[in-house]
Amino acid sequence: MLSIALSELVQIFRNRLVLVNSIIMPAAVSAFFIYRHEVFASVASLGYIAAVVMFTVGAFGLYTSAVTTLAARRQNLFLKRLRSTAAPDTGILAGLLLPVTALALVQVSVILIVLAAVASQPANVFLLVAAVLAMMAMMIGLGLATAGLTNSPEHAQVTTLPVSLGVIAVTSWVGISGTEELTLLKRLLPGGAATELVLNAWNGGVALGESLVLLAPTLSWVVVAVALASRLFRWEPRR
Repeated sequence: MLSIALSELVQIFRNRLVLVNSIIMPAAVSAFFIYRHEVFASVASLGYIAAVVMFTVGAFGLYTSAVTTLAARRQNLFLKRLRSTAAPDTGILAGLLLPVTALALVQVSVILIVLAAVASQPANVFLLVAAVLAMMAMMIGLGLATAGLTNSPEHAQVTTLPVSLGVIAVTSWVGISGTEELTLLKRLLPGGAATELVLNAWNGGVALGESLVLLAPTLSWVVVAVALASRLFRWEPRR
């Protein structure tokens, strides 16, 4: 698995499309939100900024890059060749996705640390870490499912848009309007519960038990995404 991951890491820095999606775009958007944090905080809160930058990295740095990577490796038959080796299927997928996952985790960590330094620290770091890990698990699962519907790296620019833009829209909706109204709907939408968890983690004022319950909808999306991936994911190009 580690040899596959190392090879994939080298490919990321050689592939301009993946490099832009996984590093440059999320970093640029996050820098803008942090630079203008006082303006956005006056409209919503610092927790909203944290949630937006977290899902920006999750949607573009992790999800889109994961789909693009898997589609590219399927198209050039690399997946097929790997599957003919002794490596198990889970090891192959883990090796291919480990670099983009690690890069996304580092990005989110650095960005949130910078936000805490220029603004204020989160009220509960433990909840924030839980929200980040749950978000990443959900986006990886959705990436595996979407990869099954994606024929090529170019096609990934289309197939990833609904989820990428959808989770960002849900994050903004929940982050600005809160969950006092349409609570159940907002929490059940992908990204809604994780956004609320980030808001609670950064802004405080909510009991720990009430916040931990918010992990359930996000982890449920992980289960749904993995189930979809098991049915949709293909190891060879569609003939």
